[in-house]
Amino acid sequence: MSAGFVHLHVHSEYSLVDSTIRIDELVAACGAAGMPAVALTDQSNRFAAIKFYQAAESAGIKPIIGCDIWVTDPADLDKPTRLTLLCQNLDGYRNLSRLISRAWSDGRRGDHAAVHPDWLLDWNEGLIALAGRDSEIGRYLLSGNDELAHASASALLRLFPDCLYMELVRSERSDEETFITAAIALAGVQEIPVVASNDVRFLERDDFEAHEARVCIRQGRVLADPRRPRDYSPEQSLKSPQAMVDLFIDVPSAVENAIELARLCNLEFK
Repeated sequence: MSAGFVHLHVHSEYSLVDSTIRIDELVAACGAAGMPAVALTDQSNRFAAIKFYQAAESAGIKPIIGCDIWVTDPADLDKPTRLTLLCQNLDGYRNLSRLISRAWSDGRRGDHAAVHPDWLLDWNEGLIALAGRDSEIGRYLLSGNDELAHASASALLRLFPDCLYMELVRSERSDEETFITAAIALAGVQEIPVVASNDVRFLERDDFEAHEARVCIRQGRVLADPRRPRDYSPEQSLKSPQAMVDLFIDVPSAVENAIELARLCNLEFK
């Protein structure tokens, strides 16, 4: 696979809470940018999987199917952490489907569906995990608790041997650079590869306001509310491969690993 970069963390309009990207527009944009592959990782669902798979295949783009999942924190059930899971093959897709289904049936808390960590013991085969700023590792690193961060990383490595990556994002949101510095240090000690991502929520930078309007509708707030959460930034667009290469010029392995990881994901539907 010859490419400058592959986006591995993208939400579509099927992530009802936080994206405005339509499947056909996503595929068209990837084709126009010369991207050979792209991953769809909607929040707690894979409703768009077949539509995305067929559209990408028709356009000559490799479809990578995944999902953002919330993982229950036994110490604080109201503050789950996030993992991005990508399917390497059909076994991975089946296990991801099991995790999501059980999250909605047995892990529902308010409008969130969370996976209990114990479920990952049985349903991890065929899955690749990306741990970013909002993961349990990230939460511990940002709180300065390196010991627990390393323990969390070790636990995930046992679940995802050779299939765990530290996800690095530079979208000008708070704590990103602090996390990146700490994550690279942890990755060096634990021998975990790092991978670049942009946590994409809209196609173009100019789409940010429309995206924020959607978020406000979901939250029951208005755009002008000074107290509403600002969880996203205008930088979370589908940046071009060259823009991502430039963004991570100091961590070239993170870009190289995005391409290599795309090679590892080979899900085929029949």
